[in-house]
Amino acid sequence: MKPPSDSAVIIPIHPLEPHARGTARSTPKGRQVAPEARERVAVLCEGLAPRADLLIEHLHRLNDAEGALRRGHLAALAERLRLSQVEVYEVASFYHHFQVVEDDAAVPATTVRVCTSLACAMAGGEELLAYTRQALAGRSDVAVASASCIGLCHQAPAACVGQRQLPHASPGDIATRVVRGETTPRALPAPAPNGLAQLQRLLAGELTAEAVIDELKAADLRGLGGAGFPAWRKWQTVRAQPGERYGIVNIDEGEVGTFKDWQVLTSGAPQVLEGVLIAAHVVGLQQVWLYLRDEYHDARVLLEAELTALLPRLDALRARYPHYAPPVLELRRGAGAYICGEESALIESIEGRRGLPRLKPPIVALHGVFGRPTLAHNLETLWWVPALLEQGGAAWAALGRRGRHGLRRFSVSGRVQKPGVHLAPAGITLRELIDEFAGGMAEGHTLHAFLPGGASGGILPASLADVPLDFDTLAEHGAFVGSMAVVVLGQHDAARDAALNLMRFFEHESCGQCTPCRAGTGQLVRLMQAPQWDADRMGELSAVMREASICGLGQAAPNPVDSVLRFFPQDVGR
Repeated sequence: MKPPSDSAVIIPIHPLEPHARGTARSTPKGRQVAPEARERVAVLCEGLAPRADLLIEHLHRLNDAEGALRRGHLAALAERLRLSQVEVYEVASFYHHFQVVEDDAAVPATTVRVCTSLACAMAGGEELLAYTRQALAGRSDVAVASASCIGLCHQAPAACVGQRQLPHASPGDIATRVVRGETTPRALPAPAPNGLAQLQRLLAGELTAEAVIDELKAADLRGLGGAGFPAWRKWQTVRAQPGERYGIVNIDEGEVGTFKDWQVLTSGAPQVLEGVLIAAHVVGLQQVWLYLRDEYHDARVLLEAELTALLPRLDALRARYPHYAPPVLELRRGAGAYICGEESALIESIEGRRGLPRLKPPIVALHGVFGRPTLAHNLETLWWVPALLEQGGAAWAALGRRGRHGLRRFSVSGRVQKPGVHLAPAGITLRELIDEFAGGMAEGHTLHAFLPGGASGGILPASLADVPLDFDTLAEHGAFVGSMAVVVLGQHDAARDAALNLMRFFEHESCGQCTPCRAGTGQLVRLMQAPQWDADRMGELSAVMREASICGLGQAAPNPVDSVLRFFPQDVGR
């Protein structure tokens, strides 16, 4: 609904003046827009189209400039976008990186976010948070807060100082960054340029759309964001739909322990973009949105530069191949909501709303962005497309072990000598991954337990370290690999404590849309703090959450609890 214009006539109804119905109201309902607020919003949002789907981009402009979202500016923004003030406010108040304040509120110039998720907690994140608060207690221009995973699990403990990520952080490092004003994104080295060779083969007719899909099928390329759905099947499904088709690239990795997408993007953005262009041409996508998590500020600057550099190259391809119509590529910025890693919640965010997952069916391949068929992929999946076309899908598939196909990037953190992103054969075991790629266990630690797939993938004991790590191989153990986020626990780490840390993450990140997840995560946190766990009650909550939650967050959140009850009964006092 549009807000009434200044000339609209609104009849007030006053309970003490029943005969005042003929008196016209001179102003619209709601907070009145001050001229200075209107002017400030216009200046900050200059060049940004006043469209409702760009609401979050507008909010970022205001938040970056002011350090928060002032209520008067939100009212002016609602007027600019022809939205109701409540529509703007409900989005502004949903995302963690936005803070709504009164017009005259003093706003800290810098916000320090200290990660307290599992890998950082194991490296002293909670202590870092406490010491940082103490070190900066006298500064009114700095706010210090805990944060969910910020994608630096391999360099724990980590923090964000403004828009600057800080690995291996200490209170002194954080204070130094604040004093020096080092709070803006850092410049990353540009990746090597890409000749778009495989895209040109496709445009020249050396490859057909059907041949590309056949190579994906031969490779058995799976979605590498967590679900593992066959890529070729997605392409075929969307390609078969009539009318306009769209695409989304999910770069919103927020799973505890996951940081591989950052590495792929910062080292191989040109190859990612070629994969996007190939997919768009084969499937027939008119527009593609790249949705990047907000913690990756430096990667955003790099990606913006790569997109700008790509434009003249696309013009050249259009001139050379008159039949080529490249898609519109649009970069969108997340705002600190893990739930937006779920593809339908991500689409809601792209459309300018709160990131609330949609009920399914229909699936996004049939009804996605703005109701149109949508190809949704993790960026690593698209990174592989040019490589597969160059070397052949069957050759790539043969690189796996134990009958599994291809290669996998594992984000490895925790008690190992060499945490980081390791490219390893699909079907590798945890023990092989640690010994062959991660340098063995960290000094003074022996393997006690591990998370094969981040926060939601469950917690497995060392006795299962020889089970292949891949899609579908861990189901009988109540676990899955998801986005291949492996967190290794040593003998001094309690699985019970790890599970509680993960459940607090889920409680914080639940979108609140459905009761089983919203209430269930909170109840499990409370139950898990008891000296002795109530296994029966926890089992009931787990079953309800799995059966009745709308999306994968609520359905998978009980996995750590169930794993501890199943594999680590000695930890729970029973």
